[in-house]
Amino acid sequence: MQEKYTQTPTFSTSSALSTPVLFLTFNRPDTTQQVFSEIRKAQPTSLYVAGDGPRPEKSNEAEICEIVRSIITNVDWDCEVKTLFRDHNLGCRLAVSQAISWFFENEPEGIILEDDCLPSQSFFWFCQELLELFRNNQKVGAICGFYSNELDYTPDASYFFSRYLRVWGWAGWRRSFEGYDSNLKNLIENNNTWQTEMFSKKDVLLIKYFQQMFDQVAKGEIDTWDAQLQYLLWHKKQKVIVSSKNMIKNIGWIQGAHAQNKDHNHELPTSEIEFPLTSPEYVERDIKADKEIELKSYQITKLSFLKSQLRKLVP
Repeated sequence: MQEKYTQTPTFSTSSALSTPVLFLTFNRPDTTQQVFSEIRKAQPTSLYVAGDGPRPEKSNEAEICEIVRSIITNVDWDCEVKTLFRDHNLGCRLAVSQAISWFFENEPEGIILEDDCLPSQSFFWFCQELLELFRNNQKVGAICGFYSNELDYTPDASYFFSRYLRVWGWAGWRRSFEGYDSNLKNLIENNNTWQTEMFSKKDVLLIKYFQQMFDQVAKGEIDTWDAQLQYLLWHKKQKVIVSSKNMIKNIGWIQGAHAQNKDHNHELPTSEIEFPLTSPEYVERDIKADKEIELKSYQITKLSFLKSQLRKLVP
């Protein structure tokens, strides 16, 4: 039976951004400066800043990391700032996941931005409204401001429910990260029932695609942190709120650690969402929106999956 949802979020331009923000950085002063400028406009009253340490084999990276840190600590508004700067490089998996754990150890909820995810201003207020609205709803695990398929399909309400986590600008609660395992191997060994929780028998291709990705992460073949959180949300049977308007532009995709040739519509411009927000009638995932994400963003088709298997056979 569908659960009807009748609450309507409200918004006031005079309200302060009381929601804490975690800013994840590393070695890109140019993109860091752009994202920090948007954070400055929002003027959160609490800012957490984390930075991975330099890699010893990379010349001048220590100096570049220091430049980044000087940018993100130049706070000229009324704000409490906490920092977590690493002396040594941990890599994507540990640097990001440990920073998020640190953030949620100190805050019950908040907004997370990486140094190449440029938000529109309404992203901050969108997250703040929905963090409060769904604070105690265990059916929802995260809120995302990135929707790369807006030109393919735009839902009627201000946001929709999805089974997919898009971490280019997101928000969550302490409960979102409870049970997180950066190795993923322990979660898989203890409970590998995510397929039956969020997928049906006809989703054979999707299950194979994500199981393959989870196995690679568990084996340490992919240095990432977000696949583990996606696994956790599915394990908890939790949906993700996604904005119907794209509010995040990735300005460092080509330089990114996991950049590929897939068309992720990362050049899609951002826009401001209108307030007051309108809500879907039910807390049920938008199947059409998810299908667009699968086909256009993840490019999960029989042909693409076959090509990926063939590439493994070619030495």
